[in-house]
Amino acid sequence: MAHAIERSRSLGSTFPELRAKSRLFIMLGIALLSLGFLGFANLFAATVLSVFYIGVLMSVAGIAQVVHAFNIQGWRSFAFWLLSGFAYAIAGIAAFHNPLLAASAYTLVLAITLIAAGMLRFWVGLQSRRHLAWGWVAFSGVVTLLAGLVILFGRPLNTLTAPGAILAIDLTMQGATLLAFGFGLKSSALSWM
Repeated sequence: MAHAIERSRSLGSTFPELRAKSRLFIMLGIALLSLGFLGFANLFAATVLSVFYIGVLMSVAGIAQVVHAFNIQGWRSFAFWLLSGFAYAIAGIAAFHNPLLAASAYTLVLAITLIAAGMLRFWVGLQSRRHLAWGWVAFSGVVTLLAGLVILFGRPLNTLTAPGAILAIDLTMQGATLLAFGFGLKSSALSWM
């Protein structure tokens, strides 16, 4: 079977377009870095914002599922989709009504997810010992596992700061990456001249 998806343009053919837009990458990088630093300055506000963001996503998803349920009324799973949509929407609204409870639940889910991901990554690292970088995979699994345990055993004290810290770290890392990418594009544009 032939591949239906063809690459219309490679990175090499779009590189001049990217170079021309290096300022946009730099400005977006600065904006995300600034938001990340703002998040670090007030971790509680960043936590509340991340909980509200999750609440909006859950509310929109819930409404979409309810609408979907009414579009498939003839199916036997109509009640499942309807109840699932209502549950999602109610959970999203609850995040707005009680952001501290939502932050606590979010922190617990985050800790459990990190623990599970860390254990899995460590196991994958041990299973691939014949590969060159297996130690790094296992080490990253241990770090992820420890981060999950720190978050889990730090509850309820870190409930008000952990989601905000994760958001601030993510924004800062994205900003630094985009800034480096933008400056890299700009310097490559100068070297091509």
